Amino acid sequence: MQIELNSEQIKWKEEFREFVDTEIVPYAKENDRQEKLAPEIIKKLKQKGYMGSMLPKEYGGMGLDWIALGIFNEELGRGCSSVRSLLTVHGMVALSILRWGTKEQKESFLPQMAKGEKIGAFALTEPEAGSDSQSIKSTATLYENHYTINGHKKWITMGQIADVFLVFVKYDGQPTAFLIDRETEGFIQKPISGLIGARATMNAELYFNHCKIPQKNVIGSIGTGLSYVALDCLDYGRYTVACGCVGLAQACLEESTSYSRNRIQFGTTLGENQLIQKMITEMTVNIRAARLLCYSAGYLKDILDPDSIIETWTAKYFASKIVNQIASDAIQIHGANGCSSDYPVERYMRDAKINEIIEGTTQIHEMLIASNTFRTV
Repeated sequence: MQIELNSEQIKWKEEFREFVDTEIVPYAKENDRQEKLAPEIIKKLKQKGYMGSMLPKEYGGMGLDWIALGIFNEELGRGCSSVRSLLTVHGMVALSILRWGTKEQKESFLPQMAKGEKIGAFALTEPEAGSDSQSIKSTATLYENHYTINGHKKWITMGQIADVFLVFVKYDGQPTAFLIDRETEGFIQKPISGLIGARATMNAELYFNHCKIPQKNVIGSIGTGLSYVALDCLDYGRYTVACGCVGLAQACLEESTSYSRNRIQFGTTLGENQLIQKMITEMTVNIRAARLLCYSAGYLKDILDPDSIIETWTAKYFASKIVNQIASDAIQIHGANGCSSDYPVERYMRDAKINEIIEGTTQIHEMLIASNTFRTV
């Protein structure tokens, strides 16, 4: 495997970094304070075509390879975890339609999603069903030519603004995925606020009260909702979160290096203190290791290697763990200043904890990775 970026990927990296520095970083603090994304950011993402970053050109997307897509999510994570979350859940829905949708569904939804005319959200989690997705209680009932959906979803990223939801329910006891428009009668969303981090992800609870859904809105087939559709979505989600964690860790490193270079204590800069140098060294090495794990996962996805799934688990597990340690060290380097919202590392630490939980907690990944190891070693 060639681990160096090619010329096109380097070009994309430069473009993505400039976009993030110009259009995302200046809004990140206010996004966090307001607990919502600035409309200007979403508008800019649409104008650049980035809402279709995960889709092929056939449907108006950018046609990025997986490593370039990872670089994009790394840069978004460096700028604002909430913006990266928007592209993650939007992409989970778009790619589920691309892989499992009918021709009619693809032609109807994907061009609009590539342009950002429709924003997608992934609705699996319920109040009593988080990591244990088999425990979902929302249901679908068939009446003549339509389904009636009843249920309650929680912690749905971008649930406040999404136009179309990929919703997982049980039909006759079989987990099944449906596309549900936010304008559907009987659909209610209730905003969730006060999260510890990633506060601008515009989370919501969703309520489905006898929502009538056309039969054609099934994604995949009856009974494949979890075993195929959801697992495919979560694989993409884990990859983008892993890459976003690398970006967030990079932001911590850059802030810590700058602060250490300029902060004078005991007549010298913090950066000349060997204990500070140790923390900076560990940040640097762990970021490089996490980035290479993400590149490896992306490479395996590009060549359609089935091992990309376990490599993605590994990347998400490692990246989301090290970003928490790196964020903690960044706070420590900043001292009391690091506890103040005047410095971005305070937000970075809160966002890091969210990233360790979403798309599979550390403990779930330990179970997955260990189980795979016992089968293969």
